[in-house]
Amino acid sequence: MKYIDEFRNTAHTKALAKRIADIAGDRELTFMEVCGTHTMAISRFGIRSLLPKNLRLISGPGCPVCVTANDYLDHAIALARLPNVTITTFGDMMKVPASTSSLTKCRAEGADIRIVTSTTEALTLAHQNPEREVIFLGVGFEATTPTIAASLMLAYNDKLTNYSVLAAHKLIPPALEALLGGQLKLNGFLLPGHVSAIIGSNVYKPTLAEHNVAAVVAGFEPTDILRALAESLEQIVSGNYAVNVEYRRVVSPEGNTKAKAIVDEIFESCDTAWRGIGVIPNSGLRIREDYASYDAAKKFNVEVEPTREHKGCKCGEILQGLCQPSDCPHFGKSCTPDNPVGACMVSGEGTCAAYYRYG
Repeated sequence: MKYIDEFRNTAHTKALAKRIADIAGDRELTFMEVCGTHTMAISRFGIRSLLPKNLRLISGPGCPVCVTANDYLDHAIALARLPNVTITTFGDMMKVPASTSSLTKCRAEGADIRIVTSTTEALTLAHQNPEREVIFLGVGFEATTPTIAASLMLAYNDKLTNYSVLAAHKLIPPALEALLGGQLKLNGFLLPGHVSAIIGSNVYKPTLAEHNVAAVVAGFEPTDILRALAESLEQIVSGNYAVNVEYRRVVSPEGNTKAKAIVDEIFESCDTAWRGIGVIPNSGLRIREDYASYDAAKKFNVEVEPTREHKGCKCGEILQGLCQPSDCPHFGKSCTPDNPVGACMVSGEGTCAAYYRYG
């Protein structure tokens, strides 16, 4: 298929794998991808099997569903149990285990919880059902935040009073800073393509300037990922660290300025909790006071149950790259995509789901 086949060309892939092995030599190196789509692509295409054994490629907190803390899910479930409330959400959130329940179980108990593919569907539901409160679960990184910001702007301009968002948006650059200050020694990052299409590549420079780590924004096809790794290795060998863009057909240094302006109009940065990592300063987005009437956390007063984590689940360590899914006692046994114990097994971008599906 045009525009796909050239990025999956076997000869090019083998040549890139050899180039990586030649540049790496006998250096022991660890790279992390911080994008769930990369995690799936790396597993699906068997990228790790093409790399030399002294080069480790590990997964980080690149799945927005996975890094959403249990207290947010507990809050969403408490809202769902209110009368005359409709919860709208992307499908990956449904089966994520909260402290004692999940959105799927809550819906089975009678709550009105609907899967939507866009905020436009949620807005339409609010317009069509003025007697009900429609709440959208705003979970995601910078790639999806502009659409949620736009929905709030539309609701405000239309004076739509029965639509709101429970925000749990996360920002990638502060998470990179937290990872670099953690237990794991990293030599480089494969930076996310979708997120970078919005925020651009320049935004990473202040975060990475103080650390001698390679960084390349990568696309999602086999040759994209392998080229990005080769560029990362060249940075390490030369000592000239930078933020390169391999995914130039989509990502620019400045990003999508219109999308960023919409986000800045609606949201402001705040400290927020990441599953397994804890609170990272200025790594989240909350709805500005001017739009407080559309903030479900402020609009509805609900009692949220005490939050608890699931015993033995290693999602937190997996999201930090400190262990692999196979290190978790639940993996593939009590924890499967049909019966998940942790969030990393639920999402289509989760590390455990990728390892379970592709081995």
